[in-house]
Amino acid sequence: MIQLGEKQKLKVVKKVDFGVYLAEESQSETRVLLPARQVPQGTEPGDEIEVFIYKDSKDRIISTTQEPRLKLGEFAPLTVLSVQKIGAFLDWGLEKDLFLPYKEQMGKVQEQDEILVRLYIDKSRRLCASMNDIYELLSTGSPYKTGDVVQGRVYEFSGNFGTFVAVDDKYSGMIPRHEDCSFLRIGDVIEARVTGVKPDGKLDLTLREKAYMQMDQDAQRVMEVIEEYAGVLPFNDKSSPEVILREMKMSKNAFKRAVGRLYKERKIEITDKSIRRI
Repeated sequence: MIQLGEKQKLKVVKKVDFGVYLAEESQSETRVLLPARQVPQGTEPGDEIEVFIYKDSKDRIISTTQEPRLKLGEFAPLTVLSVQKIGAFLDWGLEKDLFLPYKEQMGKVQEQDEILVRLYIDKSRRLCASMNDIYELLSTGSPYKTGDVVQGRVYEFSGNFGTFVAVDDKYSGMIPRHEDCSFLRIGDVIEARVTGVKPDGKLDLTLREKAYMQMDQDAQRVMEVIEEYAGVLPFNDKSSPEVILREMKMSKNAFKRAVGRLYKERKIEITDKSIRRI
């Protein structure tokens, strides 16, 4: 059976001026065209050729000897070539660009973005790209351990969990939601530090430095926010983690460390309900 979206070895059953027709021996009545410009020199009926099966611009099943950057059941980073209201078109190494429907986008994409997508067959039996369900395809068997610095690509944001990252475009990782990732976009490649490896192999990541190195930046951030509030922050280090996360874009523990540093330096005073600049 000829499989859309997959590579197959098929036999030449007929030669024509514009190419050759390929088929499986057991189902020679189901044929697919390999255009003449891709037919290996000297090919004759009965020869076997490995091809990728997809659909051309007129929605006809066709084969190619070109190597696609993405096959059915796989995921890979592809470059956005153009963006339209109905979706985007991606470069996957074939003459026809791959369509990414708007409803299959996890966030707004722009031309030249390189985003992680998977290949699927839609209801109209067309090959399309999707940014959804990448999480399920990522590997959990990474070679990394706590303290390692890794590179990864952002592929999803979740208000409940955090920022999902594909380490090496292969392994499952996540930055917790209490870290400020508002400056990131889908497709960004980042450098992060592994803070832990879960029992199932997924990686916990952080963009922050180690606590003693990060404290200076956090203390500076606290002072900046105090200035934004005209010198009086309307909450303190005993406030809820949700309030601190919303206002400071940092965890309660990081906030408490920064406030403690500023207090020892006598730059602030802490009251029952606020923090004041001295």
